[in-house]
Amino acid sequence: MASKNVASPLNGIWLFMIVFATLVAAYNGLMAELTAATFEAAESAITLAIGLIGALALWLGLIKVVEVAGLMQLIARAIRPVMVRLFPEIPAEHPAMSAMILNMAANALGLGNAATPMGLKAMAELDKVNPTPGTATNAMCLFLAINTSSLTLLPISAITVRASAGATNPGAIILPSIIATLCSTAVAILVAKLLARREPEPESPESTLLSGDNTEPLFSLEDAPDSLPINEALAELNPPGRWGKLLFGGLILAFLGVVTYRLTVQGTPDLAGTEVMAAISDWLIPLLICTLLLFGYFRGVRVYEALTEGAKEGFQIAVRIIPFLVAIFVAIAMFRASGALDLLTTAIAPITGLVGFPAEALPMALIRPLSGSGAFGVMSEIVDNDPDSFLAYLVSTMQGSTETTFYVMAVYFGSVNIIRTRYTLPAALAADVTGMVAALIICSLTF
Repeated sequence: MASKNVASPLNGIWLFMIVFATLVAAYNGLMAELTAATFEAAESAITLAIGLIGALALWLGLIKVVEVAGLMQLIARAIRPVMVRLFPEIPAEHPAMSAMILNMAANALGLGNAATPMGLKAMAELDKVNPTPGTATNAMCLFLAINTSSLTLLPISAITVRASAGATNPGAIILPSIIATLCSTAVAILVAKLLARREPEPESPESTLLSGDNTEPLFSLEDAPDSLPINEALAELNPPGRWGKLLFGGLILAFLGVVTYRLTVQGTPDLAGTEVMAAISDWLIPLLICTLLLFGYFRGVRVYEALTEGAKEGFQIAVRIIPFLVAIFVAIAMFRASGALDLLTTAIAPITGLVGFPAEALPMALIRPLSGSGAFGVMSEIVDNDPDSFLAYLVSTMQGSTETTFYVMAVYFGSVNIIRTRYTLPAALAADVTGMVAALIICSLTF
């Protein structure tokens, strides 16, 4: 049985980043910069958390609409065979299943603003069937590993940067990114499953006696929330009348007419050439919002009331993740400002050079698991300098095929107060390394 007192791997890594950064800053004479970076990072973490409140409220509200409408159960049933094999300990129609599916779908489409709230919803549902609060279950570890592997089919942000920089073929990274992200996701699943066998879940209170001969369990999966509340809500659904159907049905037809007009009559001047991917990004979010709300409306959901009810969770989650964001942001900022990242890059450059990994791409590889905005900045700078170079091609693929591991772990686990993350970090880092290596190989073959 695994001990409940085993510390998370993040403890040692986080402390090493801070202490090592302080040491390097002292040697480089950058203590003033280090101090400034520390407070700026703490402020940025709070700003990000506050900024997340709106997005969390919106998307958790939308999830509530489709949850009441029954869409999440329909989605869960559609891919039940796959999800049951991946997460055998979660009931097939538990809300966690459909929330995880929606999160993965949003990630695959590059909808980061939608993926995070859906992922947080999934973690909240998984925590409801967690027999050991504060310790990650196998399902949580696997879900986080898959999330950090960033299964992405449409790397919109990277393509948009390439298009704005004037790359000859901005969408050329789509196929390499898909291959690299599939490799990283496969490794994430494989490593998580292997580590789950080596490190069993902590003993559930269900098998622990309360006292003496009392055998009543503290927790039973039968007590876990299932789809009953949703089924009760479905019984109260009130589908729209004739006029409501005519009004919103007419609006849908009018929208289809506008799309046809844009594609044929007008010639779509803003959907040509390098602006295609940017246009797709602009269209996806509004279309997704309207689709979810209209589905709920035609199913009889009181969409406004359901959305505002679900949105209440957004503020609570944003507050819960603040301590974790501050801790991660401060460590990353100190590591970068001190020059420790540059030192590490220089130290491992001879090793990576043996496999043909460009030294100029090392900062991207090292910072990608740490900071999404930092990695995006590195990629943008390289692409702007020479958008059609192999280096730009490689870092764009890396951006589209991997995820910010430490940020995802801090936010997702922090939202449900998980302290002991068990084997999540090794599985996630294995996926990161695989994604980087796969990106290098496929880019070398296709450039």
